[in-house]
Amino acid sequence: MLITASKFIGTPILSMQASGPIGQVTDFVIEPESLKAIAFIVSGPGINPETNILDTKSIREYSSYGLVIDSEDDLAARGDIIRVDKVLKLDFALNDLKVETKKGSKLGHIINFTMASDDFTVQQLIVRRPKLKAIIDAELTIPRNEIVEVTDDKIIVKDEEKVIKARAEKEDFIPNFVNPFRKTELSRAPAQTKNPDDIDIE
Repeated sequence: MLITASKFIGTPILSMQASGPIGQVTDFVIEPESLKAIAFIVSGPGINPETNILDTKSIREYSSYGLVIDSEDDLAARGDIIRVDKVLKLDFALNDLKVETKKGSKLGHIINFTMASDDFTVQQLIVRRPKLKAIIDAELTIPRNEIVEVTDDKIIVKDEEKVIKARAEKEDFIPNFVNPFRKTELSRAPAQTKNPDDIDIE
């Protein structure tokens, strides 16, 4: 399934040890080379601000209730994980990056993106069109296989605009595993825990 990045912000971090939520996702650590979220920045009452990095390798499961980890001990400080720290130093973010074709045609700026729920790879870019082009098509949904290059300030895609404009079909999320956080347990959790019906999935 696909997860919309803007809606993923605020996703609860659920600790097996604490038997409930300890915080939530506040930002992404996207590796430019692979276009994959390799970690998340998190915060919350049960999280030390100095150890607020969640490596995606430490996530046990992802469900409509949130990201399940073993405990707060799975969280790391900046500099603890070499591959994550290298990306953090790049200060790379997808939102607001320019998008152009190989021929130099300006398609717009990234305003959102979707990720695969199994490995958090970026699957689609949501691009806001320039004012003149927005009259015809306000936004573009660009699939991953159209991307040919990622630089510091822009993403270059193929020239086949008919393919670029193709809208991916929405997918419904059906958990395929036994979730350790039942409704009965979550009913006692802090108010920040999301209701499954409120999760926006694309």
